Amino acid sequence: GWVVAVAVGKLVEQVIRALKVDQLLARLEFEKALERAGVRLNSGAFIGGLVKWFLVVVFLLAAVNILGERFKPISDFLVAVLTYLPNVVVSAVIIVIAALVADTASAVVKGSVEAMGFRAHLTEVVVRWSIWTFAIVAALLQLGIATALLQTVVTGVVAMLALAFGLAFGLGGKEAAADIIDSVRDQMKK
Repeated sequence: GWVVAVAVGKLVEQVIRALKVDQLLARLEFEKALERAGVRLNSGAFIGGLVKWFLVVVFLLAAVNILGERFKPISDFLVAVLTYLPNVVVSAVIIVIAALVADTASAVVKGSVEAMGFRAHLTEVVVRWSIWTFAIVAALLQLGIATALLQTVVTGVVAMLALAFGLAFGLGGKEAAADIIDSVRDQMKK
């Protein structure tokens, strides 16, 4: 099983290299996002490695099943690993896409805000970290890590931010709101 897994993994790596997937990803700026995370772009080795280890676990599962009922706990564990792997792949894809979207969105927001003549650093940072926060939450939910706690924390943070902004604008704009209400009241009397 090991020999077949290594051979298929190498074959997949060579096919991906021949398809020039890395060059395509570099043009889509995946490489920049990965470099910031300290990872070198080598999609062939990554996907080939995934295929190899997937096949290793499959062959190991087949071997354990042949050994019989006595090895059922090991078989159950290997099945759990196999069924969990897609969640890991989806979570990784969520994080990679979030890196691209965060970079693109923050650049667009920065350009738009600066074009209006305002300073854009705070807005850019808020956009970037909002996207990262939601992506990390989505990745953790996909992995099934403390979902109830995570949902409670996210709900609490959103409620806290809404309350903070409401109080800040409410107390800070009290006089402006009073002026608007007075002008509406005056117009209604006429």
